[in-house]
Amino acid sequence: MSSPTSSDPTPAQSATTRRVRKVVTDRNGGVSVGPYGSFNLGDHVGDDPDAVAANRARLAGLLGLPAEHMVYMEQIHSPNVTVVTGELLDELRGAPVETTDALVTTLPEVALVVLTADCVPVLLSDGEAGIVAAVHAGRVGARNGIVARTVEKMVELGASPARIHALLGAAAAGEDYEVPAAMAADVESRLPGSRTTTRTGTPGLDIRAGITRQLLGLGVRSIDADPRSTVSEPSFFSYRREGTTGRQASVVWMS
Repeated sequence: MSSPTSSDPTPAQSATTRRVRKVVTDRNGGVSVGPYGSFNLGDHVGDDPDAVAANRARLAGLLGLPAEHMVYMEQIHSPNVTVVTGELLDELRGAPVETTDALVTTLPEVALVVLTADCVPVLLSDGEAGIVAAVHAGRVGARNGIVARTVEKMVELGASPARIHALLGAAAAGEDYEVPAAMAADVESRLPGSRTTTRTGTPGLDIRAGITRQLLGLGVRSIDADPRSTVSEPSFFSYRREGTTGRQASVVWMS
């Protein structure tokens, strides 16, 4: 049974720097069946709710965190950013944060979760400031500035772009992401660096490339990007490849 992979690229810790963990999953190691097989963590895609609950419980257990400290989002391709406070955590009682596509928190031992199946998951952290964020950056959200808004919110809370580390998870790669020429031009006008050409020579989008360029423009210099394409890599869920499918998770938290 496979387990999530983790990344902890935070620099040497000072007395005040929090340890940051970033973890991503693939589709293996859970209990879901059929097109959701097997480690589906999305509860909005038609999978058996009991299977999703079991998979989410397994993820929390692997991370060593209480299930109620795993904070999910409704994810509606919006530009909305929500700060997860202690009061909000108490109100949620395990429910997802509604109508948002980015979460930011200063709370330790609270995991922020983004679910994807081709969109770009973006995990951000400033361990010195004690601030982490998780962003659902689909085409619409990325075009409309969800990543920039999240960085701005982190800075408002005390983060420094020069200290922020960004991890961009597996997503639909440009060679697999064919779109109409007008759509490619529109996204490029709002998220420069995104327009590309697919493996068949048609207009395409590389949202990770656009986000990377945007982050650099915001002063974020420490950026890691998983180059794998969810569309062509069968170990990941992919909506573009499969239609009916599950969701993998990308998670960030501080200890």
